[in-house]
Amino acid sequence: MKRMIAILALGAAVAMASDANAAEYTVEMLNKGEKGVMVFQPDFVKAEVGDTIRFVPTDKGHNVETIKGMLPEGVSPLKGKFNEEIVLTVDHEGVYGVKCMPHYAMGMVALIKVGAGNNTEQAAAVKHPGKAGKVFGELFGQVVASN
Repeated sequence: MKRMIAILALGAAVAMASDANAAEYTVEMLNKGEKGVMVFQPDFVKAEVGDTIRFVPTDKGHNVETIKGMLPEGVSPLKGKFNEEIVLTVDHEGVYGVKCMPHYAMGMVALIKVGAGNNTEQAAAVKHPGKAGKVFGELFGQVVASN
């Protein structure tokens, strides 16, 4: 019985240590940023499983939504309300594409690469309106460069 308790305690300590090593990234939702108007800053995050991405509505009138076809298998879609801070814990490897719905065609998109980015080809094939397609082209270039 003592051995079983020791094994359980060791397992709990390892689990807590891995949570303590998780990183948190902050992404601002901005009317104007380093790359122009209506942007997520940064618009590319390289993360690991267990990390969190905090989307902060620094300027009003923005939201965060995942993009259909740009999520790892098994991940539920996310749709935040306007002017709402959203925290996304990335619990699957792959790429996660997000948008601000009212500014999507203006290129207000971001890409999160988690681990190996095993759904990169599928996510890169998704079509986008207006400037969003060009921005994602640049972001997928960063995915390749980060390998």
